[in-house]
Amino acid sequence: MAAARELFLDQGYAATAIAAVARRAQVSPDTVYSAFGSKVALLKEVLDVVVGGDDERVALLDRTDPQAMRAEPNQRTQLAMFAAGMTAQLERVRPVDDILRSAAAVDPVAAELRADIQLRQRRAAMRTVVSWLAAHGSLRNRMSEEEAAAIVWTLTSPEVHLMLRDTWGWSPQRYEQWLRETLTSSLLP
Repeated sequence: MAAARELFLDQGYAATAIAAVARRAQVSPDTVYSAFGSKVALLKEVLDVVVGGDDERVALLDRTDPQAMRAEPNQRTQLAMFAAGMTAQLERVRPVDDILRSAAAVDPVAAELRADIQLRQRRAAMRTVVSWLAAHGSLRNRMSEEEAAAIVWTLTSPEVHLMLRDTWGWSPQRYEQWLRETLTSSLLP
């Protein structure tokens, strides 16, 4: 997976061949196909490791930092913890998501994968995070949890991260501060 990640980041999805991944990993192409099945499945595995930060088979929201955020009774502190965690995650994930987005433009299977990640998995995660927030107090102007989840999902998207970090040149610290402040003013009374 490390070899694939390096090649995907250096060359892009379309230009990265399984044979090149195998050469970089010093295994046969058959070994790569046997382990992953296809190039898009290999990219999915790379993304899964990048999202969690390791190859542990623990659901993201069941990990220590999200569970600490869940248990925190102060909503503002919860959002500060969430903004810090999302910033760190997006710093790891966004370059690989950029590759998946470009792969989705040329590969229908990659397009389905990205849609599943963005439209099902991320939405479900943001709904859960909002439910943890709402469990410790009300939301701004009696906002529904569904509306709050839509706001969180949008503000934490790889696309917004790309625009602020790359296009505007913000530092990770500036992005985190903006995310914390924007979520707080958007979601809390």
